[in-house]
Amino acid sequence: MSLQFSFIIPVYNRPDEIQELLQSFEALEGKTLFEIVIIEDGSTHTSKAVVDRFKDTLKISYFFKENSGPGDSRNYGMRHAEGNYFIILDSDCILPKQYLQKVEKSLKTDYVDCFGGPDAAHESFTNLQKAINFTMTSFITTGGIRGNKNSVDKFQPRSFNMGLSKKAFEDSQGFGRIHPGEDPDLSIRLWNLGYKTKLIPEAFVFHKRRISWNTFYKQVHKFGLVRPILNKWHPTTKKLTYWFPSLFSLGLLLAILLWGFNIKWLIFCYALYFLIAFVLAWLSSKRIVVAALAILAILVQFFGYGYGFLKSTYIILVLNKKPEAYFPKLFFNSL
Repeated sequence: MSLQFSFIIPVYNRPDEIQELLQSFEALEGKTLFEIVIIEDGSTHTSKAVVDRFKDTLKISYFFKENSGPGDSRNYGMRHAEGNYFIILDSDCILPKQYLQKVEKSLKTDYVDCFGGPDAAHESFTNLQKAINFTMTSFITTGGIRGNKNSVDKFQPRSFNMGLSKKAFEDSQGFGRIHPGEDPDLSIRLWNLGYKTKLIPEAFVFHKRRISWNTFYKQVHKFGLVRPILNKWHPTTKKLTYWFPSLFSLGLLLAILLWGFNIKWLIFCYALYFLIAFVLAWLSSKRIVVAALAILAILVQFFGYGYGFLKSTYIILVLNKKPEAYFPKLFFNSL
């Protein structure tokens, strides 16, 4: 099979990010031909002027549409793309020079209709970005599912760095209306259709999250809200590990309470965990400040996700409320 790649990139009010991403496209190694499809999702601060500056060096198509969310924008881009294999990126990513070579080599060796790649921290990232990257990718926090876990058959690609064949897109109809959570939902539906997914560990991107503590909390809180909805839609994919952030957070509160009664063994267990996390973050970043921020990021991630997961579980699975009615901000209207 001859692979013809189309990069699908939705963007919303972030022309500076698009410029960095397109500059990294210019530096890609190899002779593989590709096109880039930019979908402006109803932005008030558009990227068109930035995109136009790259049209002499890159094959780019630019589309402007009404705001309907990233999932629907990706679908829009795939419907207008020329290639037979789509690579979906977030606008806040930067590609390493060898990215496309690694993808093509892996697909030619072991073809699948859907793949995901990990994210990594670039040396230019801020200390906060590096700390959050560690928290989102480390085995000690997320099990490495966004980082290095080599799970071939049941890996759930994430849409900041995801490949999808044209055939798989047409059969699945692409992403749904939920956000976040549209990427695991698509992966599960692809499995049900008989498609395989895999991780390509070498095909990493530098995911330059434009983020603050407040936006990070909101992000992980939404992740927690979404998971019980996905569990209800796809009950065979439920896992005990999805409860871990909630149990971790409740356990930490219990440990602090017991400490007040001079029962210290549980708080010592948590102290050991945070010490290990601190050392791992220090070793990976080579910076003490990043390691310290990583501990705060772990707390924000676990409490934000854990609270959202418990809240959504109670409302969706216990009270049996309809997700679209109770959490309307998690759903976009398709065009």
